[in-house]
Order: sequence, then structure tokens, then C-alpha cells
Amino acid sequence: MASTRGPKKELGQHWLRDPEILAEITEAAELDEDDVVLEIGPGLGTLTSRLLARAGRVVAVEFDRDLACKLPGQFPGKNLDVINEDILQFDLNQLPAGYKVVANVPYYITSKIVEKLMTAENKPSLAALLVQKEVAERIAAEPGEMNILAVSTQLFAEAELDIEVSRQFFTPPPKVDSQVVVLRTRTEPLVASEDQKDFFRVVKAGFSAKRKKLRSSLSGGLGVSKDTAEQLLKKADISPDVRAEDLAIDDWQRLLAVQKNIKHNEGKYNEQSN
Repeated sequence: MASTRGPKKELGQHWLRDPEILAEITEAAELDEDDVVLEIGPGLGTLTSRLLARAGRVVAVEFDRDLACKLPGQFPGKNLDVINEDILQFDLNQLPAGYKVVANVPYYITSKIVEKLMTAENKPSLAALLVQKEVAERIAAEPGEMNILAVSTQLFAEAELDIEVSRQFFTPPPKVDSQVVVLRTRTEPLVASEDQKDFFRVVKAGFSAKRKKLRSSLSGGLGVSKDTAEQLLKKADISPDVRAEDLAIDDWQRLLAVQKNIKHNEGKYNEQSN
């Protein structure tokens, strides 16, 4: 039987008990009996019970010591490992390749959790995350509404919106509604690992000035003249008058390729001059 202890506000805890919603979250994870599932913040174990019924093994990482101590006793004989640890400190390499993640994520650490999962050496094959609705929409954004979180997530995974969950289904009710976002990790990231640092430097430069056209934001963010920024954009077949949120990931890839090519040619010219 699940604990009846109240949620701790300082840990961002909001209990979700509705059986239909819990079933839909479990369904979004596309589980089978061979799957190992990482559940982040199992809380009272209401979702844990459904994961155990569908997956081969559940690794539940719970920061709240009281809940972590009680959880194993709720599921005797089940293939459940409960770890009392901060998920941001948890070593994902402990898990087998191809593991999946299911979580009702505390709002205040959503971005950090997504970043940890997507940049880990051992990434999940799929993650079904219940997060703040606005954040889910940002993660799964398309050109016209892109943002750094969307770019940095979609570089590593395909993002798809799933079930919406009204705030009224939580105890206590949060101030906003929630939504499940499903991340399916790509076999290979869209940008090679050796180019990712330069890629994000260009992306962050593009988003450095809200509501400004790319010509201006790249100029300021990269420390180049507006004329140079405009030439970079034109060579990448991107209008200097669009904004960063209008670009798809492949636009950023072309922009990076143009910049790398210019630097390469400059290097060759300097070598010849010397």
C-alpha cells in the first residue's frame, strides 16, 4: 500500500494518483518484459507499480530518504532497485544499454535532467517525461518557435508531445498544467561530438538577443561585424532577416559548416603567407 505522507514543497513533489493517466504515461514508454526502466522520483510508487507490471526491471532513484526507505516494502518480490540519490549525481553508466526512462519530473530541475539524459555517454533509448506543459512544448518546438532547449534536445533525440495532464489531478495542484514529452534517442546525434562545442557556440550566439534578427544577434554573439554575419548567413542560404527561433537544426548545421570552411581557408592562407 502506498504511503499517505504529504508531499514536500521544497522538493517540488506533486502526487499523481489517477489510474487512467498513470496507465497512459506507462503506455507512452512502449515497455516490454525485457526493458530496464529508470524511474526518476518514484514518490509514493503509484507509477512504479505499473512499470513493474510491464517492464523486466525498474531502477527507482528517489532523493527523498523517507520515501526511498518505504518503497521496497510496497513491492516485495518484485524486480525493483530503489536508490536514495540525487538523480543529477546518479551514474547512468550503471544501467544497461537501451534502458528507458519514465518520470514525473519536478519542474525546477526539468532542464537539468533532460540535459543529463541527452548528453550522457549511456543515453536512454526512450524517455517519457511528465513535465510542465510549457516546457514540453518548448522541447518539442518546430521552426518558428525554436529555442536553445529544443535545439539541444532534438540534436540527440526526436521529441513528440503526448498526453496532457490538468493541474487538478495532482496533490497539491501545481500552478500550471503538465504534459508528457517522449524523447526517442537518435542512433547518432545530428552533429558529430567533435563539432558540438562549436555548434552550440553558434546557436547560443544566435539566441543571444531576443527578438533581434540573426544578422544582429550573430554579430553581437560571435563578436563580428554585421556585414560579416550577413555574409555567413547568405553563404549558408539563410536570410539575414530571420530570427533564431525560425531556424531548423539543419540550418544551424549549414551555418556552422560555412564558418568552419571560412576558418579553414583563412588558416591555409596564413600558412601560405608565412
